[in-house]
Amino acid sequence: MGRPRTAAVIVAAGRGTRLGGEPKQWRPLGATRVCDRSVAAFADHPAVDEVVVVVHPDDRDRLPGIRCVAGGATRGASVRAGLEAVGAERVLIHDAARPLVSRAVIDRVLAALETADGAAPALPVTDALWTGRGTVEGTLDREGLWRAQTPQGFRTAAILAAHRAHPGAAADDVEVARAAGMRVAIVEGCEDNMKITRPGDLERAARIAGGAMEVRTGNGFDVHRLGPGSAVTLCGVEVPHDGALVGHSDADVGWHALCDAIYGALAAGDIGRHFPPSDPQWRGAASEVFLRHAAGLAAERGWRITHLDCTLVCERPRIGPHGQAMADRTAEVAGIDRGAVSVKATTSERLGFAGRGEGIAALTTATLVRP
Repeated sequence: MGRPRTAAVIVAAGRGTRLGGEPKQWRPLGATRVCDRSVAAFADHPAVDEVVVVVHPDDRDRLPGIRCVAGGATRGASVRAGLEAVGAERVLIHDAARPLVSRAVIDRVLAALETADGAAPALPVTDALWTGRGTVEGTLDREGLWRAQTPQGFRTAAILAAHRAHPGAAADDVEVARAAGMRVAIVEGCEDNMKITRPGDLERAARIAGGAMEVRTGNGFDVHRLGPGSAVTLCGVEVPHDGALVGHSDADVGWHALCDAIYGALAAGDIGRHFPPSDPQWRGAASEVFLRHAAGLAAERGWRITHLDCTLVCERPRIGPHGQAMADRTAEVAGIDRGAVSVKATTSERLGFAGRGEGIAALTTATLVRP
């Protein structure tokens, strides 16, 4: 039996008035927005099968490619709207305003859900606690007090039923769960998993994020055989030749391998997963469609492509005269700087299928960065 399916509901419907101006979840944080980072943390997690973002009705178009549902007038109403939209057995409910949640925190919540009704990260209160208005009027015992964080994880059916039955406002989903009699385990949180609420929080989050830049590298390899024809399309450029590459689409071996490199860096499978060759709609398709999709998926998940490198392996045609045009076209379609793309070629010293002129191969590397 496989693991239970898990969904993430990211709550991003608030207006964030304490910061003034643009709602906090849509503010820039480094090269991306606050909400983009929160979405990426779960979209990239191998144990999360679906992501639903709850947004204000006016914000439905802010996250292209991401499933969004309209929120309600309160946080509780928004969470319930998100829960109604998921079909997974388990759910992680997370505040979009916590953009620096780590995979380790998510892992701890999921592990605790194996034996508990619910689980949530928290940090013990270590500072002295006072009461007062302008002057100290008393102190409180901090023993057993915790600072709650998200994501808060539950069995989906149980927390949805708890939200449906809850009579009014609640501080968070743990309060709703406990009111329904659920046992919620506390797992170790993280100081970096801060909530952006007040002026200055964005600057603090940017400092934390700036010290935690993530870099990924993906590799791609593809081969297409040569058949009858008068030209080959390589990295978006048509090159005259005494043959043509054979494939389900336009057989652009360079761009196919580059797509695989990007998907690999994203841990998102390969080109065949996204564009199955068994699907007739992709017969003869321009590979520009595939490369735009791969680059767009990287952007949706908060990644910036910083470098693409492609090596074409063939005896003929000569790639050198067309290499710069191929690099320029690749950069244009991928939406990156032209100086960040390299297209070059080598021969196989007349060995193997490439040496015999039976086909062309491509080896590629993609480098992605997320601040």
